[in-house]
Formats: sequence, C-alpha cells, structure tokens
Amino acid sequence: MLNGKSVLITGGTGSFGHKFVETILRDYPGVKRIVIYSRGEVKQYQMKKEYPEAKYPQMRYFIGDVRDADRLKRACEGIDVIIHAAAIKQVDTAEYNPDECIKTNVNGAQNVINAALACGVESVVALSTDKACAPINLYGATKLTSDKLFVAANNISGSRKIRFSVVRYGNVMGSRGSVIPFFIERRDGGAANLPITDMRMTRFNISLQAGVDLVMYALKNHLGGEIFVPKIPSYHICDVATAIAPDLPQVEVGIRPGEKLHEEMITATDSLNTIDLGRYYAILPSISFKEGRSREDYMKHHNAGPVPEGFHYSSDSNTEWETIESLRKKIAELCND
Repeated sequence: MLNGKSVLITGGTGSFGHKFVETILRDYPGVKRIVIYSRGEVKQYQMKKEYPEAKYPQMRYFIGDVRDADRLKRACEGIDVIIHAAAIKQVDTAEYNPDECIKTNVNGAQNVINAALACGVESVVALSTDKACAPINLYGATKLTSDKLFVAANNISGSRKIRFSVVRYGNVMGSRGSVIPFFIERRDGGAANLPITDMRMTRFNISLQAGVDLVMYALKNHLGGEIFVPKIPSYHICDVATAIAPDLPQVEVGIRPGEKLHEEMITATDSLNTIDLGRYYAILPSISFKEGRSREDYMKHHNAGPVPEGFHYSSDSNTEWETIESLRKKIAELCND
C-alpha cells in the first residue's frame, strides 16, 4: 500500500508520528519518502537521532507550520499520502488562546486540503478526537469543524483522484498529559492520595498502535468522506487508579471545566449515517456530491451494514470493558516499552 509512495505527516514529531514511522519502516520497507513536517526544532532534532537520514534514507525533516500555506504547499510537492496529525490539543490551552487554536486546527486543516489539491496528492487521512462529537469546548468545536472540512473536501476535488477521510478516537493509553502517567508520577512521588475528578467517570481506551492501525485501515479502504471510529473497550477512571496504586486512597476533586463525564464518539443523530464495518464504524457524509455516492454505495464498498436505529457509541454504555487486572497488565507493558 505504501511501498513506492511518498508520505507526509503533519505534526510528525508527536507520539503518533513516532509510532506511525516505526510501523511504516517495519511493514513497508519499500516506502519512497517519509516527510516529517512540524514546527518544533528540538523535537525534530531528537527524532533525527532516532531515525537518522544516513541509516534511513527515506526520512526527510521539514520545519514548518500548518498555518503557513506556502511552506506546506512546498512540503507537499511529490507527496502521495498525507496524514494530518498537527493540532492544538489541550482543552485549557484552547480556551485561553481561542484564536491560536482556530488558526491551527481550522485554518491549518484548510491549508492541508488546499496543498493536497494543488500538489496531486492521492490520499489524505486526518486525525480527530472524541471531543469533536457533540463538542462542549473550543478544542472539540475546532476539530468538528476540521472534520467537516476534510469530509467536504471530496466535493471540491473535481476530476482529481484524491480521497479525504477522518479517523476519530479518544484518549491514547499512556500518551503525554493523560491520566496514566499522571497517576504513576504521583504514586512514585510519594503522594498521599490520587485525585479523581468524578468517581463515575468513564473513558474509551486505545493503544497508540491501535490508532496507527486505524489510520492504515482508512488509507487502504476509504472511499472518501468517511469518519472512521474504532470499536474499543471502556474503563472506569477509578479502576485505572486502583490498577496503578491500589493502596492509595482516591479523593474526588470535581470535574474540570470543558470536560465530559463520559466520552462519546457517535451520537444517536450521527447513527442515521453510520455503518458497521466489523472492526470499526464509519460515519458517512450527510451530503455527498462526489460521483453521486449514496449510503448504499458506501455499504457495498465496505461490505458493511447499518447500525440499529437509535444507536449511539459512548464510553458509559459500551459493551466491552477493561478490568483492573487487564489495565494493570497493559500499564505494565506500556512502562516496559
């Protein structure tokens, strides 16, 4: 699929970019180029030490911001596949700096689309978040807007053989700023307790590799316009705390502004346009002008069926759950990586 192709990853020095590059080099040794496009000089320097161009001649490193349309267009010359991972992702950062969040998450998304259309790119997959589903904070609202832009980009591609789609998933297990490293740091630092925002809180659980696998699935199978959602287990936040520090008391401190009690990735309204792919769900565009595609066309392409009427996909009503023991095992594996 990627052998002989040139791939550009925006925000490529992040956790996802590292795992995605590792996966490409392992599974597609014939890849032509992997371009890491990001604005962080230090992170690029660190990644170059991990993947030096002398040892990995496929690797290229471009300093650039998705806000810079001209630089992005230059970086996309000769590119076949774009993975758009760059974003301002912290909820509180977005609330305090709304204009900056919009410039990156919305304007940057449109710049990626324009560059892809101008440079003859074949396939674009954008990373989204559960917070784009019925958003209650600015970060979620900008990612919902970004999702809409990428879905609608298929309608303005004209005769170009290009496909745009989106992958949506929740918190990545052990990612920077997430609850697992926070709890581990408090435990190892001799804290007297673990703060829990709300004892009822639930979250979806996905590994970094599973996120990469979802993107690979989208690249291989997307028709254009789908929002792919993985079927993954949920966990209770209290169970995570118990798995990490069973002897520490848990103290409820209250839910943070802009935070949901439960994650949601498909609303009941979304379900009207959602199909079941087996391993994944796909939310289809409500309006598709590209070649007059219908819901039936997508179902035939994916060999999929509709979800039940009134279906919604939320972490609290999930049918698959992590246990304290399964969490403890996965956290141990994570710490040993």
